[in-house]
Amino acid sequence: MEKVVLAYSGGLDTTAIIPWLKETYGYEVVCCCIDCGQEEELDGLEERAKLSGAAKLYIEDIIDDFAENYIMPCVQAGAVYEHKYLMGTAMARPGIAKKLVEIARKENAVAICHGATGKGNDQIRFELGIKALAPDIKVIAPWRDDRWNMDSRQAEIDYCKAHGIDLPFGTDQSYSRDRNLWHISHEGLELEDPSLAPNYDHMLVLGVTPEKAPDESVDVTLTFEKGVPVSLNGKKMKVADIIRELNALGGKHGIGIVDIVENRVVGMKSRGVYETPGGTILMEAHQQLEELVLDRDTLSLKKDLGNRMAQIVYEGKWFTPIREAISAFTESTQEVVTGEVKLRLYKGNIIKAGTTSPYSLYSESLASFTTGDMYDHHDAEGFITLWGLPLKVRAMRMNELKKDNTK
Repeated sequence: MEKVVLAYSGGLDTTAIIPWLKETYGYEVVCCCIDCGQEEELDGLEERAKLSGAAKLYIEDIIDDFAENYIMPCVQAGAVYEHKYLMGTAMARPGIAKKLVEIARKENAVAICHGATGKGNDQIRFELGIKALAPDIKVIAPWRDDRWNMDSRQAEIDYCKAHGIDLPFGTDQSYSRDRNLWHISHEGLELEDPSLAPNYDHMLVLGVTPEKAPDESVDVTLTFEKGVPVSLNGKKMKVADIIRELNALGGKHGIGIVDIVENRVVGMKSRGVYETPGGTILMEAHQQLEELVLDRDTLSLKKDLGNRMAQIVYEGKWFTPIREAISAFTESTQEVVTGEVKLRLYKGNIIKAGTTSPYSLYSESLASFTTGDMYDHHDAEGFITLWGLPLKVRAMRMNELKKDNTK
């Protein structure tokens, strides 16, 4: 019997897909749950998968891989989609796709199946990753398959029960969420109406609103080596553990809550609320260190490429030459991104509290208003004359044309 590897979350959708795949395609179903830091969402998965008819379940921990090989390249690039979204979902998908391909090869599977809908970005991200790594493997997307006729949670529950799967899935509508080490996203319910404020009391998982944060601030010190965080408050930690600690600190102090209407790849706008407390702190600290150590031209180009990197990752193009090229440029800039960043967290705000680096390009003698040996104020006059020459020539020519037209 041919095998299919199913990207399995344990939720109602992917549970209903198990008997549907067996019935529709006649495949043996191998479930694969990729652990990117979902935490308690993974409880009881093996029993649920087997009860639903899966031949086998893999639970693959890629948390460290996710943190070091997907999150950090985006942090170092300053990749933020549409100026707000720190791409917690988008960054995780290529790592998941890579692991699904590995399991498919191990099991000699002919197909990989995912439960992403036909309206979202994830279908693109999963499938582009699979195409790039295993172009010979078939991809099955039930939500785009004409033989998938379940259009509600109740229909899926009824289908499961008809196939002997009676699990405690409720029909209560809640937010559509995606959680991992980096963030948790929320869509649906009142968020589908942009005129309504989010019901934060009902929604938030990782933290609280700034209004409910403590009245006392907390200080945080991050140490970086070549663009990678290596310690938090003087304690050496791996990247994943630093993110976990920052999530707890940031969540407590109301950091990193973003309400955004974004442009999906498929052409529609969607509204979501993202909680990224630790990621917001880490991105800010890294940016503050780069301000100190990178020259003006490098920072300018890096900002442009960071925006491009965000678009590439959001669109599911991780395994492409252009993403690799941008990452190579970014990595070369990180050679000097070493130092210590101090921050103060207070009611949703991240306040700069001092940055130091052996590679600092800041010169106190140059920046001060006193005249030193390296800078003569008179030199600025010639510089301004030459720098402003194109503007002056253009203005003179326009004035001449105006005079000619009035004759």
